[in-house]
Amino acid sequence: MQTIEEIFLNRTSVRRYERKPIESEKLEFIYKAIQNTPTSYNGQQFSVISITDQDLKVQLYELIGQKQIKTSAVFMVFCVDFYKLQQFAAATDTEFPRFQDTMDGFMVGVIDAALAMENAVIAAESLGLGSCCIGYTRTAAPAELAKILQLPEGVCVVCGLSIGYPSEKPDLKPKMPLSLVIHENHYRTDDIKPELLAYNEEVTAYNAVRAGDKTTNDWGKHILDYHQIAMKYNIEKYTWDQGFHLKKDKK
Repeated sequence: MQTIEEIFLNRTSVRRYERKPIESEKLEFIYKAIQNTPTSYNGQQFSVISITDQDLKVQLYELIGQKQIKTSAVFMVFCVDFYKLQQFAAATDTEFPRFQDTMDGFMVGVIDAALAMENAVIAAESLGLGSCCIGYTRTAAPAELAKILQLPEGVCVVCGLSIGYPSEKPDLKPKMPLSLVIHENHYRTDDIKPELLAYNEEVTAYNAVRAGDKTTNDWGKHILDYHQIAMKYNIEKYTWDQGFHLKKDKK
């Protein structure tokens, strides 16, 4: 196993995998790491769909468009889940408050699912496996995905995660300096533009020489362009159809 320092400081997103299944004991370890995720009030407002069937992975690849879905040993879909709590309320004849219809409730579920996914990433990394978080799982075709995975009302997708034995070793991407990430005691109020521009140049240089596919992308404009596209995703309708009827908080 890798050391904790190696896992956290050397992790990269792996998109190419060997055609090799993950041993059952290793997959069980990842599942248990997911199971032990810290969650809000121990509510465990998340669930994971673990997909090992190759035909189903290919079907999801054709829907989502990310090759690592069909080449991975296992593809996991992390979801917000209030269905289980609703079922418990029904079984015990207890009132079910529609916490999922509030922004706070929805965020609780998203955070729980995101923490579970990070547990899976770290567990997989510790076993010598590679992984890649796939946000397009949520945005590419959410209604069709919900049908394929048979998600009941009260459950919706947050993110996907491909896991497998890596057949590549991607270069470590440059991240923002700690001065832009960690704010001591209060948010920085001095001029951060020079540091952002310097980081932007660093990412541009990295993309031009990195192993594998090289690009001319920078950091800032590339992300801003992506956000322009992402604003067209109709996630609000999808979440509504899945039973999350978000309302504005009363003033």
